[in-house]
Amino acid sequence: MERVYNFAAGPAVLPEEVLKKAADEMFTCGDKGMSVMEMSHRSDMFLEIIRGAESLLRELMDIPDKYKVLFLQGGASMQFAMVPMNLFKKGKADYVNTGQFATKAIQQAAKLGSVNVVASSEDKVFNYIPELDKNAFTKDADYFHITTNNTIFGTRYTEFPDTGSVPLVADMSSNILSEYVSVEKFGLIYAGAQKNLGPSGLCVVIIREDLIGPTPDSVPIMLKYETHAKEESLYNTPPTYCVYILKLVLEWLKSKGGIPGIQKINESKAALLYDYLDKSSLFKSTVAKKDRSLMNVPFVTGNKETDRDFVEKAEKAGLVTLAGHRSVGGMRASIYNAMPVAGIQKLIDFMAEYEKSVRK
Repeated sequence: MERVYNFAAGPAVLPEEVLKKAADEMFTCGDKGMSVMEMSHRSDMFLEIIRGAESLLRELMDIPDKYKVLFLQGGASMQFAMVPMNLFKKGKADYVNTGQFATKAIQQAAKLGSVNVVASSEDKVFNYIPELDKNAFTKDADYFHITTNNTIFGTRYTEFPDTGSVPLVADMSSNILSEYVSVEKFGLIYAGAQKNLGPSGLCVVIIREDLIGPTPDSVPIMLKYETHAKEESLYNTPPTYCVYILKLVLEWLKSKGGIPGIQKINESKAALLYDYLDKSSLFKSTVAKKDRSLMNVPFVTGNKETDRDFVEKAEKAGLVTLAGHRSVGGMRASIYNAMPVAGIQKLIDFMAEYEKSVRK
């Protein structure tokens, strides 16, 4: 069967080169005589993989030595609780609410301390990034949390808040490695892997060393950053195959010119799709122009039946997983790093043909 163009929000499309190499190495990885899935996580064979993945991530993101890179499980959802469990000292944090996952992070932190929601875009179904008033910031907060890209609602930060001495914490699950960010602006970055890094089952955490521990004894040992930092992400058996695929993805990204190279491609892909949406008389973007995501593009026709019909016909044409999240409706094209330009062009061509057929 021919491969389709998969516009899923996650688990999402992976580079074809990565899938082909993984397929070639499924039975035996290189000259190791076994699959990665059979390797002991304590073996030199796997240590070469996990250390290679960390080295590549540090190189691509220009991560300073004063930051630890952790490969954890539990996805970004685990981090919603793990961040406050580890970073709360005074029990105060600022959050910006820009969507469903930011809301979930706020709910978890509120169970453990005092949360100040500095700003929210809920009043307009999260279709913009709210302006921030520094006077609303908690001066002695333990940290300030943002979600840099909103998978469901298709918004992204183009500028990050200046939080002074308060560590800035970011959920970058749906736009990590898609464009340049200065890691030094952040105290902690976390990202579920299943959008731009690899398959589901892995979460990457980049944390400044001074934010690691001490943690209260009441925090379970598996939920302490210091546990994983001390053991170099090998306290327990990590998701070994996910780490292996991550390494392949990072090698692929480096071959594309690293983050500068992929950012140019991403900006070009997004511009193609947004340009079509802005000119279309049928399809409309749902997001404020200044805050549009490079990764997730929601759009609607304004008629639910037409939306459903479009999604059904697009699937038959090999353009799959375009249904929008139930809170937004319509359609959503997730165009992560691995989505080729050809996929965007095929989607636009299909939208144009569909629009003609509807207007007849």
